[in-house]
Amino acid sequence: QVQFVESGGEQVQPGESLKLSCIVSGFDFNRYAMSWYRQVPGKGRGLIATIGSHGDDSYYSVSVEGRFTITRDNALNTLYLQMNGLLPNDTAVYYCNKRWMTREDENYWGKGTLVTVSS
Repeated sequence: QVQFVESGGEQVQPGESLKLSCIVSGFDFNRYAMSWYRQVPGKGRGLIATIGSHGDDSYYSVSVEGRFTITRDNALNTLYLQMNGLLPNDTAVYYCNKRWMTREDENYWGKGTLVTVSS
């Protein structure tokens, strides 16, 4: 069974850092490009960072580029997101999933982890 377990979210002040983790099970993690997504209440889930299956390339949305870093440990089936210089606009629930999803894959999401940036 496909599972994503995100963790590491908490409330922080602007400018602080957090590192999120996502433990993946149920498919061959090291075969897939993986991504972090985030969702603000009342809005859709948006893609913010992607990493290749071997971890040798990464891509970021304009809103996080230069502040966030996506990494992965294929031996641990774990995806990470280091977030530096957090802004109030980064407040959202963060999810991990495959970058390229089939219709079947779209049925599988974790509970996400809430990041709140507020002074």
